[in-house]
Amino acid sequence: MDEALRRRREEVVKEHFESEAAQDFERTLATFDKPHYEIMATTDVFDGAEAVMAYYTATRTAFPDQRHDNVRLHFAEACVIAEFDLLGTNKGEFYGCAPTGKPFRVPIVALFFFEGDKIVNERIYFDSASLVSQIGQGAVLAARAAQ
Repeated sequence: MDEALRRRREEVVKEHFESEAAQDFERTLATFDKPHYEIMATTDVFDGAEAVMAYYTATRTAFPDQRHDNVRLHFAEACVIAEFDLLGTNKGEFYGCAPTGKPFRVPIVALFFFEGDKIVNERIYFDSASLVSQIGQGAVLAARAAQ
């Protein structure tokens, strides 16, 4: 990959993170060619702008202060790999459970797959058991497993 494309992809991923934290989701959606998220811990897939916007709304309802910390980027030919800590506080409904007011911090690895300088897929890996344990919502795992 040439240096100009690497720099452009870095800018796009930084814009993605900044706009998510600011909850400027129209800006976040603009970092995609076609918005597509895969959450590996839950096997949820959100395809298209409407589905991704619904994901943003649900997660920011549950965790309105959700943000990233310690972001580190690594570059491969077809993707940018981001390692970071995701933080937030459970202040809204989460998978049908009432908020606990408890905070969380979990390590995340996100793979941003690119075509040219636009994201075509964000695939996220994290320990969901750690997140739900920290916020006191362990029942969510059992409910998800029963589905």
